[in-house]
Formats: sequence, C-alpha cells, structure tokens
Amino acid sequence: MTAQAHNRPEDVAAFVALFQRHGTPALVANLETRLQVVQSGGLSFPLSLNDGAETCYICNPTSGYIDYALEETRHFARNPFLRAACMGLIRAARPFVKASGLDRQVQINNWLFSTNPVPALSVAQAVDLRDQLSSTFKTHAILLRSLNKLADAETIAALQTAGFDLLPARQVYIFSDISPDRPHSPNMRRDRLHLQRCPFPRVGNEDFTEEDYPVCAQLYADLYLRKYTPLNPDYTALYIQEMHRAGLLELAGFRDETGRLIAVTGLFASGRTLTQPIVGYDTSRPMREGLYRLIMQVARDHAAERGMFFNCSAGAAAFKRHRGGIPVIEYTAVYTRHLPRRQRWATALMRQLLTRIGVPLLQRFRL
Repeated sequence: MTAQAHNRPEDVAAFVALFQRHGTPALVANLETRLQVVQSGGLSFPLSLNDGAETCYICNPTSGYIDYALEETRHFARNPFLRAACMGLIRAARPFVKASGLDRQVQINNWLFSTNPVPALSVAQAVDLRDQLSSTFKTHAILLRSLNKLADAETIAALQTAGFDLLPARQVYIFSDISPDRPHSPNMRRDRLHLQRCPFPRVGNEDFTEEDYPVCAQLYADLYLRKYTPLNPDYTALYIQEMHRAGLLELAGFRDETGRLIAVTGLFASGRTLTQPIVGYDTSRPMREGLYRLIMQVARDHAAERGMFFNCSAGAAAFKRHRGGIPVIEYTAVYTRHLPRRQRWATALMRQLLTRIGVPLLQRFRL
C-alpha cells in the first residue's frame, strides 16, 4: 500500500489563512508561531516561523527533546535506577540542544500536528527549499518533522543529498495493510466486535453541532493534557470548529444516553496517508466501556475502507503493537550548514546522542 501524502494547495492556503486570521494562541493555546506558505516544484507547504521563544514542542526542539523526554521517563518507573540515569542524561543534554539553536527555526510542512504526513520530495525540490529558506532566514535552522523510512525513504534520501541531517525523534506505529480482507490480530478482532456491539450512538462527520466543539476540546484535553502531559498541543474549541468547518479535519465520535458527546476523534487525510491528531474521551467513565478502543477502531476502519496508510503516531505503544502496528523510528530533518560552527557542532552532537542512546532505548523498551 502506498503511503504517498499530498498537500492540496487550497488546503494549505486555508490552513495558513485560519491561523493568520485568529492568531496561533486562540487556536493552540500553548503555542506561539507564525505561519506562511512556501512553494517548490509545484508543491505547497505550510511554513512555521519561530525566533527561539519557549513554546509547545511541535515548534520547539528543547521542549520536545528535553522537557517531553523527561516526562516520558515515567515508563521506567519500575526501574528507578534506569529512570534516574535517563533523567540525568537528558538534563545534561539540555545545554547542547540550546546551543544547537534549533528553537530558532523555520519548519517546512508544519500542520501543527504531532504527526505531519510528508509529501514526496525530489532532490531538486529539497535543494530549492533549502536555498529559498537559508537565503531568506539566514539565522534560522530549517526543519522538517515526521519522516520515517517506511513511508518516506525517497524523501529522506533527497533531503540528505541536499545536506540535511537526520535527528531521531521518537518511535511511531504504522498500519500499512489493514484492509477488511486481511487476517487480523485477536485484539483487533475483539475491537471490531466491540464496535459492532457498542451501545452508544455514533456521531458522523456531518452530525457535529456548535455545542459539540467545546466538548471535543475538553475530551481531548482530559486525555492528552491532563492524563498524559500539558506539553502536548492545547487545541482549543475554536481550532476544532474552524478546522472541521474548513474540511481539514473529519470528526467522528460517540454520545451517551443523554446525547452528550463522550468520545471523539479528528482525522487528517493527506493523499493516501491518514493521521489522527485529535483523540479524546471521557476519562471518568468506566474502563470497561472501552471508549479508547472504539475511537481507535473507527480510525482503523476509516483507513481500511479507503485503502489508506495509517500513521497512528506515538504513545499507547503496547496497545498499537498488539493490534499489528509496525514500530518505526521517526526523524526530523535539520539543515544548519548556513549557521555558525558552534550550532552545527551542537546539532551533530545531538544526532550522535540520539542515534547511539535514544534510539536503542526506544527499541529496547518498545516505547
């Protein structure tokens, strides 16, 4: 199955205009960035611009590689020695991440999601983007997130030829073949049966009302900001409303017996690739209701019915593995050759630390 992502120019223009109209904090409350459109070889991309201020990790590598990584050491709670060692190493790396200057950045194809599907780039396009941005933003690093070797091997090769370095970021899980006719794991079969027998009324994309958008934001926040970490993007009700109305997010969910929304997902399709930037459910309800299982099965069914490649991002690793998710390392491509030597050296050291220590930890502990 092809994983080819594709940015429609009209979608890119609508997305950038939305953020220019409202301002970023009104849409993503813990994010400061400016957006514009960049084009190359017939392709159009949203471009984010940051000048080094602390902000959400999707535009701030210090927050992602240091603060978020410290939060992730909770996975080692049963091994206090390992957790303490990892925390010490992460804290020791902070000066190098700061010295890299990567927080002062322009980021290509930044849809402000944790996972941004990347359209295929040729060497000529990668070189053109490099030259455009390094000449315009002489003091900013150039980044492109969400690359993996299963979906983006040719694009990664093109970026490396153009002089970009690859920084490992995290481990994500991909469903590359979830067609209805393919044999599935016992967990996935149970999830499908659970969805078929679900007592909760299902909410389709066209069924969301004005009153639902604040509930969507609350359900997402309950899961990603309160249960996990406030370092995740804080998407507001206005953001979900505007992205849905613009056709950039497809929503689905479930209501309880009173008609109140109790689970929601927001799906983002780019060409043949599907991602799931919004997931939320009422975390106060009994676990036996399996609301998370329902929402994830809705997304997998959406991908299967349309023959899509489903990148379901990071987190809930065991859940995704047990349903056939393929673990792959996700990379951020970074171009710094136009920046001072000190920043280039710090970036090179980051790459070595992440490759030699970070990736083996992710793979060894199946995070």
